[in-house]
Amino acid sequence: MKSYEVPAECVKLGLAPGSESEAFDGKFRYVMARLRHLELPRLLAIAQRCVDDHDAPDLQALVDHFGHRGVNGEFKNLIFAADGPKPELFFVDAVNNEVEITKNAEYCLIYTRPLTAQGLTWADLVGWWRDSRPQLRDLDDVAVGQHLYKRLFASLASEPEQAVFRAYCSLYRRAGGFELPALVPQVYLHYDPVVASMRRGLRPRERQRMDFLLLLPRRERVVIEVDGKHHYADTGGMANTERYAKMVAEDRRLRLDGYEVFRFGGAEFTDPHIEQTVLTFFVELLDKHGLPTVASAAAETRGDSA
Repeated sequence: MKSYEVPAECVKLGLAPGSESEAFDGKFRYVMARLRHLELPRLLAIAQRCVDDHDAPDLQALVDHFGHRGVNGEFKNLIFAADGPKPELFFVDAVNNEVEITKNAEYCLIYTRPLTAQGLTWADLVGWWRDSRPQLRDLDDVAVGQHLYKRLFASLASEPEQAVFRAYCSLYRRAGGFELPALVPQVYLHYDPVVASMRRGLRPRERQRMDFLLLLPRRERVVIEVDGKHHYADTGGMANTERYAKMVAEDRRLRLDGYEVFRFGGAEFTDPHIEQTVLTFFVELLDKHGLPTVASAAAETRGDSA
């Protein structure tokens, strides 16, 4: 690249801005000044973005060596935003993992479009929502997004979950916000159609539904959980160590499968500034993953002059 092109390319990758004169003094020094302080996960995310945009087999080999691959397996179905009874479904085509909801379909949504290299963005979800509802097809993206937001918000039963969703979705209103990953609420992780009376002593899989899921580029997936008292106490309010153990065991399994898992504690939501805390967390999380539209939002959130 020419020296004058380097600052814009660095900003595109989510790195700190600078001047053309600084880059003219040395492109290598300019870039290294912005990379040197970063930790490995962020460096790998930036490296992968370079590989996506340029033919760089040696760099791809380094990324592969450090295991930056996300979750194994191909995306097939996303069943989410359940706001009523659990859906009942069956496989239309078990070979291709195609499903059809036979009962309670009106209470949930199902997304089956292939994921792009960017994961599942808010723009992707809004486009799907418009295409699946004829009455919305003449509306602009903002109006369709507002309609979808209301439907997703309706699936959240607790005020803490609503606070998390509001905080994250405020990022959609920023410049480039529609290209951010969609925060998908109430996602089925395991689907278990067998009722307790049919189990003959067998126990169901834990955590059949996640509070929130982010589908990021490079098959990276982030689970966000909001913990109420039922996560660690019995119905009488007493501490339940067995219930807590099941929860952390499931977290370990998800992490081994390649998911990142983050939790908010219910007591955090007594803080009147919790939505700002949640917003700061999400900005830093996305910035860590090298998403380019987040750097300016991070500066705004922290009040940085840069």
